[in-house]
Amino acid sequence: MRRIKLTLAYDGTDFHGWQVQPELDTIQGTLEKVFAEIEGQAVHVAGSGRTDAGVHALCQTAAVSLSNPIPLANLRRAANRLLPPAIRILEVEETALDFHPRHHAASKTYEYRMFRGEVCPPVEWRYVHHYPYPLDLNRMMTLAPLLEGSHDFSAFAAADDRELESTVRTIFSSRVELSGDRLFYRVSGSGFLKHMVRNIVGTLLEAGKGNLGRDGVREFLTPVSGKRAGPTAPAKGLFLVRVDYER
Repeated sequence: MRRIKLTLAYDGTDFHGWQVQPELDTIQGTLEKVFAEIEGQAVHVAGSGRTDAGVHALCQTAAVSLSNPIPLANLRRAANRLLPPAIRILEVEETALDFHPRHHAASKTYEYRMFRGEVCPPVEWRYVHHYPYPLDLNRMMTLAPLLEGSHDFSAFAAADDRELESTVRTIFSSRVELSGDRLFYRVSGSGFLKHMVRNIVGTLLEAGKGNLGRDGVREFLTPVSGKRAGPTAPAKGLFLVRVDYER
């Protein structure tokens, strides 16, 4: 048996997220069908995390166990021939049999993209949140780093993740940057709760609109307040950029 580490990218627009769901097209489900065809039997493809419906990945990490002796280069070519164009396997490598892309991840980096111009180019519309309205960008840039460090992020989580044993996560970097008409929120951390990044973006937008200040952001990081962050920003602007592993 071989454990194969996969590095892949996908356009999540037409998929119902990563996780397998009955009768729905998902990234994991599509990968499992393709590798089952190569292996000749059902296989499980594990991912580093469950991206939501409509979320994209520039560099997602997954793993599959195969007994097929096909060379790695041929495996990548065969898989990409069978996969739809919206999913591409960028790299394949053999790894330890106990490797798990989620449990062994040291950090993940996400990027949220907003287009600030009045008219959004059609080729970008599927991949950005078009927000041409007034924003205090300096306030957003100032408040974003307040999320760095280890905090209870339950206020930023979807309802089903608020019941987890622990909703504490560590954020290594949280930054808002402007480049022309494009506004980027980039965040790296040890892990993320469901909808967490999109709710952070929604919170920063509220700050940019003047509805939230430093104390308001800090209050969301105090679970006893009972307040919920957000609103949840649209999925289409979110990209999983990188998953890092300790060597």
